[in-house]
Amino acid sequence: MTSTIRHTTVDTTDAYALARFWSGVLGLPLHEDDQPGDPEALIEGAGLLFVTVPEGKTVKNRVHFDLQPQDRTRDEEVERLLALGATMSEDRRNADGTGWAVLADPEGNEFCVERSAAERATG
Repeated sequence: MTSTIRHTTVDTTDAYALARFWSGVLGLPLHEDDQPGDPEALIEGAGLLFVTVPEGKTVKNRVHFDLQPQDRTRDEEVERLLALGATMSEDRRNADGTGWAVLADPEGNEFCVERSAAERATG
């Protein structure tokens, strides 16, 4: 018998706050029982579990999310995520439209925003 991944767990200094950020990024709700101050928070439908730990992030992530916008361009999505509280970590977008943007969530966890499927299809 094999195993399945039940959750992807992200350590954080404030589980609810970081889960709310990612809930906004993904457009998915938090579990109905999650409240501010809870030591854990789960994003429904994504399997993302945020767990409060005493230590903060100190080094680059070994695993990160690559996001692909569904209903907007990569650049529009980058602007939306910056407005939600992300910060630009490294801009790897190229003049020809290829590349990606490396952003960080409010606790400094890096993630990438790639081109949408429509952008990839048009070149």
